Amino acid sequence: QVQLVESGGGLVQAGGSLRLSCAASGRFSNYAMGWFRQAPGKEREFVAAIRRSGAITYYADSVKGRFTISRDNAKNTVSLQMNSLKPEDTAVYYCAARPNPWTTYSDPINYDYWGQGTQVTVSS
Repeated sequence: QVQLVESGGGLVQAGGSLRLSCAASGRFSNYAMGWFRQAPGKEREFVAAIRRSGAITYYADSVKGRFTISRDNAKNTVSLQMNSLKPEDTAVYYCAARPNPWTTYSDPINYDYWGQGTQVTVSS
């Protein structure tokens, strides 16, 4: 099993940047990792994912070119660098772990472990 704790959320103006971090315990390197977000009244949506080695990444069209996911297996961390933030990026952001490499990376049902979430608020 793996336990996840997010940090780095906060309030930022549109056009600004934030860096989210996820600290993991357990066999972190055995899992592909993902970031999801959920705004009030909306379905949880995929943001970004990274494979076990970190060599391949995936992004939602809405964040492509603005967000960057990375991981450091030696430190058991995964990060999400968020640039050019927009008000529509406002949501609770969750770090998640996916054990099976043959599952769809953008579907939250394929992730077994989740952090508690961190709030990101972007003002206009």
